[in-house]
Amino acid sequence: MKLPDDTEAAAPFSLDDTPLARELADLTARRRVLASAEVQLSGKTRVLTVSNQKGGVGKTTTTVNMAAALVSVGARVLVIDLDPQGNASTALGVPHTADIPSIYDVLIDEFPIADIVQTSPESPDLLCAPSTIHLAGAEIELVSQVAREHRLKTALDEYLNNLDERLDFVLIDCPPSLGLLTINAFTAAKELLIPIQCEYYALEGLSQLLGTVRMIQKHLNPQLHLSSILLTMYDGRTRLAQQVAEEVREHFAKEVLATVIPRSVRVSEAPSFGQTVIAYDGQSAGAVAYREAAVELIRRENAPNNTTEGES
Repeated sequence: MKLPDDTEAAAPFSLDDTPLARELADLTARRRVLASAEVQLSGKTRVLTVSNQKGGVGKTTTTVNMAAALVSVGARVLVIDLDPQGNASTALGVPHTADIPSIYDVLIDEFPIADIVQTSPESPDLLCAPSTIHLAGAEIELVSQVAREHRLKTALDEYLNNLDERLDFVLIDCPPSLGLLTINAFTAAKELLIPIQCEYYALEGLSQLLGTVRMIQKHLNPQLHLSSILLTMYDGRTRLAQQVAEEVREHFAKEVLATVIPRSVRVSEAPSFGQTVIAYDGQSAGAVAYREAAVELIRRENAPNNTTEGES
């Protein structure tokens, strides 16, 4: 039986035209660009607090993977785990059992940070000040401490001033709250990096966070500014994720990084192996995205932004 003419004339199906093939081609091109990317470190230590009081936005994931990505392009980085859950310490492969000196001892008993810092197995340039379960009670214990809002800043300044080899970045991972631990992080840092998930209610609570930042600027740390917003858990197949990204970019045009972090199985799996995604699968889409974000963060100007800009 003779087939209809239009069937005979139809172009043969090509695997190169599938969404998966296009995605793989795009990822390959991005890897190639990263391989040839040149970055110039500023020569000074940048201290960033990674914070969002809304839970489940990829805050700790962003902290550890951004730290590892920065190391991969030549930076020397310290991660301060200020979250009692200690997930950043776990992801960096650093022991943080109850008997190990931790950031709790720094805040409460005035231990030098140098006495608690550990080196991640991933790289000699990736350091971590771990958290332990003791930090869960620190919010209450800090209330009666002298200069309670400045405990971390004082210890960090002393540590940085006495280093033989300069750090390029300090990333502080905060708990999902706006208590004294987070206030200590805001007081110790000059820059604020906010991860925002590309899901419904993405901007919920952001006004409260920025209000707290303004209060910190006015009373405790006038140098603190919102330098970067990173969109996380992005699924380009959904209209919702695209709408959320557009809305965030509309409100915070200057602060939002061009790079978005996709939803990634590899990113989710890595912590269970005590690794960042950079070490676990450095060629995966999630690892490539974090490396792109790290390059962008280094290249960004450090000029302070108006934290109230875009607030609704």
